[in-house]
Amino acid sequence: MAERSPAEIAPPLAAALGAGDIDALAELCAPDLCWGPPDDPQSGCHRRDEALAWYRAARDRGMRAEVTEVSVGTSALLVGLRVFDVAAGQRPADGAARFQVMTVRAGLIADIRGFDDRSEAAARAGISR
Repeated sequence: MAERSPAEIAPPLAAALGAGDIDALAELCAPDLCWGPPDDPQSGCHRRDEALAWYRAARDRGMRAEVTEVSVGTSALLVGLRVFDVAAGQRPADGAARFQVMTVRAGLIADIRGFDDRSEAAARAGISR
């Protein structure tokens, strides 16, 4: 299979995140995926299996994410999410806005960094708007 660009990864990524489909998400991620806060290489997850286990556990506890945007940068995606807890009776409108910058290398998501602020996330993803 040819390497996918960030633009090619964006639609299946949005679908996987929106559906909570961990298996579909796994197909888009590199085995050595790192995931965590910005500028902190020590915290977070350091393998695809770790990151997917975290997503699976959150989903099993009732956490959901509504995808609000997927913007394509040169080598990264800016993913906007509204995160909410269905176990606590929340709806998407009740959720917190979060942003992830997903860096694509060799056709797979290789790094995910979480942000509370869209402007900061957009700058990191190389997106001007």
